[in-house]
Amino acid sequence: MPKNNSQHLTILTGASRGMGLAMAGQLLAAGQSLVCISRQTNPQLAAQNGALLEQWQHDLGDAAPVAARLGQWLRQQDAAQWASVSLINNAGILARLTPLRDAEAVDLAQALRVGLEAPMQLTAAFLDATRSWPGQRRVLNISSGLGRRAMAASAAYCAAKAGMDHFSRCVALDEADQPNGAKICSLAPGVIDTDMQAQLRGADSAAFADREAFANLHRSGQLTSPSDAAARVLAYLAQPDFGSQPVADVRG
Repeated sequence: MPKNNSQHLTILTGASRGMGLAMAGQLLAAGQSLVCISRQTNPQLAAQNGALLEQWQHDLGDAAPVAARLGQWLRQQDAAQWASVSLINNAGILARLTPLRDAEAVDLAQALRVGLEAPMQLTAAFLDATRSWPGQRRVLNISSGLGRRAMAASAAYCAAKAGMDHFSRCVALDEADQPNGAKICSLAPGVIDTDMQAQLRGADSAAFADREAFANLHRSGQLTSPSDAAARVLAYLAQPDFGSQPVADVRG
């Protein structure tokens, strides 16, 4: 465990692949202590410079148990050891791309549980457990432009991201008058070359009219690499005025 209050602690969901994996690697390389919450652990991750690394394997489709675990774990820490503590709600899933009339109930439920319910439960546990911590407290919700712009055949994903944006606004109001209130931002990270983009490009064009637009983004090289996107997101998180806008876009 850290021996001085210059250390930084981050809890990160969806850290096993894509931008989440890239963020985890960059945080560890910077000497931050890290708790990853993902469906799978990733052997590529290794703690550096004596920092802490924990990988919790959990399906965020059932987030209540891991939210309780997070709250308990945070209460066991020596708060004075940490200069800052951050929660990054990065995990999300894209339900089958189809009009809502053809969607399966189980797919809709899983997308909303992972994309909205889990971030809310984890944020609640985080804010409660750290309310008396003296260091900076930050919550970064990884949102999407699709939370602010509707797209056919993707109601569950769009709704989850729109909900993430709006609950971030509510939390910002809750924390504004608290001693050392947490700062929160729901941040759209841009268009990234991940498995989700591959899912969009590979969807049935009969059910998903925007498929070709996403294929064109890939063909024309307009997708940001997970590594570059991670660096931009983490730089945003580190800004002194983080949270001044509860809903933002990394592209400005």
